[in-house]
Amino acid sequence: MDNNDTLRHQGLRKRLVDGLKIKGVRDDRVLAAIGKVPRHLFMDSGFINFAYKDQAFPIGAGQTISQPYTVACQTQLLQIEKNEKVLEVGTGSGYQAAVLLEMGAKVFTIERQKELYAKVHKFLPSIGYSPACFFGDGYNGLPNFAPFDKIIVTAGASSIPIELKNQLKIGGRMVIPVGDNNKQEMYVVTRVDENEFKTEKHGRFLFVPMLKGTVNS
Repeated sequence: MDNNDTLRHQGLRKRLVDGLKIKGVRDDRVLAAIGKVPRHLFMDSGFINFAYKDQAFPIGAGQTISQPYTVACQTQLLQIEKNEKVLEVGTGSGYQAAVLLEMGAKVFTIERQKELYAKVHKFLPSIGYSPACFFGDGYNGLPNFAPFDKIIVTAGASSIPIELKNQLKIGGRMVIPVGDNNKQEMYVVTRVDENEFKTEKHGRFLFVPMLKGTVNS
């Protein structure tokens, strides 16, 4: 782990985890992963004091590093098992991918912003996390690597993309926020068989919108 992960940072993470427990996060493996991933390294050094507050924070390119509670909730809903193949749509800062990797998942992550993709592609391996990173349109997923055990979408979609549903294994789960730009409902989509999907709602959240296409600059 990076030398910049001090005992103070570790103490702040423990306090963050305790706060997530109070807010209702129950999955011990999710809590343990959040307790290990050095969130402060995902933020510019000027904002280190915000790293372990339970809030989202801007990371550039119109994106945010998600609130730890949101990351914990989405990850808990995924029900990750070790060695499962997970597609993440919206790499962003790379923090969510690191949490999934810490839990033993095999992570394939796709980002539409070239600037963020290039940054995270170098940064994550430098602190010991190595997902398969791709630059592309998240609405299309990664059909060449499908099917996936789990899919997590970290931006608010206006509807559930059929392309992503079709990349789930039978029995697989997708966690995706769906709604307009102001607020979304967290959906869990389970693939029952080739043509049938079961959908459940799990509360309201606020994400940046999921956009089509890619941004090269």
